Amino acid sequence: MSASFLGKGWRFPVGVDATTGRMLMSEGEDDIAEAIRIVLMTSRGERVMRPGFGSGLSGYAFSGLDETTLRLLESDAREAIVVWEPRVKDVEVRAETDPSQPGRIKLSVDYVVRSTNNLFNQVYPFYLDEGTK
Repeated sequence: MSASFLGKGWRFPVGVDATTGRMLMSEGEDDIAEAIRIVLMTSRGERVMRPGFGSGLSGYAFSGLDETTLRLLESDAREAIVVWEPRVKDVEVRAETDPSQPGRIKLSVDYVVRSTNNLFNQVYPFYLDEGTK
């Protein structure tokens, strides 16, 4: 299956190829991984023309770090991916504390690309108390 079938978009963060002067592009499974990261890191209401886009993860900043918070993070992240990234299925999200860095949570996202049936895993760091010390 060609990567173009899976989609193509501007690379994030946006950049320009110094040689050609064209926008840097992301294709296929890389584009899907970037799209998931964008969904998770965008707060709902942040995009004026699409206020429902994104996730509610930023609302957990400065929350207590307990099992309830971890399960809510998992649920909100999974819901956002299912709603905003139609190229994937079988989305599973795990939120785990990072003993080496208090206040840091690792969000592990497993998903299957619908058109290829390939399984992928991405890990996103999430800081609950960044800048409080």
